[in-house]
Amino acid sequence: MLTDTLNTTKSEDIFAAAQKLMPGGVSSPVRAFKSVGGQPIVFDRVKGSQVWDVDGNQYTDYVGTWGPAICGHAHPEVLSALKEALEKGTSFGAPCALENVLAEMVIEAVPSVEMVRFVNSGTEACMAVLRLMRAFTGREKLIKFEGCYHGHADMFLVKAGSGVATLGLPDSPGVPKAVTSSTLTAPYNDLQAVQELFAANPGEIAGVILEPVVGNSGFIAPDAGFLAGLREITKDEGALLVFDEVMTGFRIAYGGAQEKFGITPDLTTLGKVIGGGLPVGAYGGRRDIMSMVAPAGPMYQAGTLSGNPLAMTAGIKTLELLGRPGSYEQLDKITGKLITGLLQVAKDNGHAVCGGHISGMFGLFFTEGPVHNYEDAKAADAQKFAKYHRGMLEQGIYLAPSAFEAGFTSLAHTEEDIDRTLKAAQVVLSSM
Repeated sequence: MLTDTLNTTKSEDIFAAAQKLMPGGVSSPVRAFKSVGGQPIVFDRVKGSQVWDVDGNQYTDYVGTWGPAICGHAHPEVLSALKEALEKGTSFGAPCALENVLAEMVIEAVPSVEMVRFVNSGTEACMAVLRLMRAFTGREKLIKFEGCYHGHADMFLVKAGSGVATLGLPDSPGVPKAVTSSTLTAPYNDLQAVQELFAANPGEIAGVILEPVVGNSGFIAPDAGFLAGLREITKDEGALLVFDEVMTGFRIAYGGAQEKFGITPDLTTLGKVIGGGLPVGAYGGRRDIMSMVAPAGPMYQAGTLSGNPLAMTAGIKTLELLGRPGSYEQLDKITGKLITGLLQVAKDNGHAVCGGHISGMFGLFFTEGPVHNYEDAKAADAQKFAKYHRGMLEQGIYLAPSAFEAGFTSLAHTEEDIDRTLKAAQVVLSSM
């Protein structure tokens, strides 16, 4: 069992069987609880801000299926729309009018997007956008930031944060050196390092890709002037600026980080929220760049399930819900109360902590901080986080099982949820 008081017998049995069927017993590494100890709980059902495991335990959830459940799990309006769409079929492999609807919503909302292409995951979107960057500029090299995760494609598995950091893997076996030799890295929030990379590789860098707010090294916000500085440098160098908004898109503002900070990149990747809980990804940007994508142009990219009617339906309804008055004010209010309270409880109990939030995205580090980049994040006390995670789980609070992941709230989270969470934190942090 994870603890002496939490009954997880059925979860243990299912996970034991899963380890014989799937590598590590999971379909995605961070779910395996490697960095926090114990065994993962196996979910049975979800609703609103709550999740239930197969043993009948109930938890207040701050993972939200890693971001998509921004309106709450199994929202009745999303489910109703999906049931109606399901009667017409699950996949067409042909043009679908719903694609136009969601595309128009994305284009209207996200400042950089004049045309969009739907895919099936954030990884797929980032793979395609890198190919597009290279095709448009005729250059091969790219700059990414240490601790920023852009999916598990070979060229991005360089100082990639997220599950790679959680498992202690510096990169990954099986990735050819030739593939990553054109991937240059810099510390997040370090404009000088970016300038030096451009100076050392004149005319060779296709562009810069980053999480405008990092969520895969824990929650790290951009320093004042960082995003604007990147915009200026890339323009001066004839390179493209790409915001990976798979996590931040429609979460920290309706138009994403680029709306929040007033910086418009050339290209954007999206996912999570725009699928409303179904598998989805997208990339979009300036019309002249996107016109290079096949069949309009020569850069090839395709996908059998891309733009499937179920993902489009769930995405359309989710964006409709988010577009209603007060949504982001509510997310900011509830998340602000949560993180302010958690930081205060931790400090009152003698723990060194720092953290913050933007709208429905938050994070906490067990270090005095401040945390500006991946190196700062690695200095936080991971063992203390593991104890905190296990303790909160026992108290009925489900947090991401890694110190290197941001947390998420939803429109379904209530004041009572937050109060319950803070009471749980007091129990846990006072005993650590």
